[in-house]
Amino acid sequence: MPSSSVFVRRGLVIGACVGLLTSLAPRAACAQDEAVVVFAAASLADVLRQIARDGGFTQIRFSFAASSTLARQIEQGANAQVFVSADEPWMDAVEKTGRVAPGQRRELAANRLALIGPGSAEAAAPQETAAAVESPIRKLLATPDARIATGDPAHVPVGRYAQAALASLALWPAVEPRLARADNVRSALVLVERGEAPLGITYRTDALASKNVRVLALFPLAAHPPIRYPAALLNGASPDAQRFFQHLFAPAAQAALRQAGFGPPPGP
Repeated sequence: MPSSSVFVRRGLVIGACVGLLTSLAPRAACAQDEAVVVFAAASLADVLRQIARDGGFTQIRFSFAASSTLARQIEQGANAQVFVSADEPWMDAVEKTGRVAPGQRRELAANRLALIGPGSAEAAAPQETAAAVESPIRKLLATPDARIATGDPAHVPVGRYAQAALASLALWPAVEPRLARADNVRSALVLVERGEAPLGITYRTDALASKNVRVLALFPLAAHPPIRYPAALLNGASPDAQRFFQHLFAPAAQAALRQAGFGPPPGP
């Protein structure tokens, strides 16, 4: 039978272990809390991860979704520190709640609206005329039950841009019943990649990031509002979040955006 001294030693060891675990638990929690939480439009997923990785930001926790979904979560109190939207209205909605830090909203990038189909990514400069967009769409409309994938125009920015562009080309009444409405632009891209929709309307950058779709045409710039990506630092952002926000506008990050197909922010 073990002596009383053995039990004492065991008790001391167990007590020390419990104390060590107790002391480590808050540190682990703090380490998790120190992550920079970035809410960003789904179309930015690849390039923002690259920017964070190349910039040495290892404590970034991204949440990518439709700008509308993210904006509503922020309005409801989500602990995001940086928000990058795919359009101005959803950033405006967040700013109206008082969540944007004063003077910390900037235009990050621009994009183009593209008509895409299955195949390889674009090899040459696609046409940017109304006729180049209309021809594939009218062929699809002549095929029963064929659909065009894009974001839901009720709330997803790419769907809103698509609706505006199709309306300007007098195609919206015919196309609306044929839409495959996705919850974000990347979901719309997947529908085309899988062949579930023969055509899609996405941003050009999404098509460039895929090996399974190609750009058939670009919508004329005059056909829809400019596609702007506003970025904002939110109230309560940590110093690390502030550094990441500033890094987004540094030459290296801007070069990564251009390489991914994003353009400089359009003028007013």
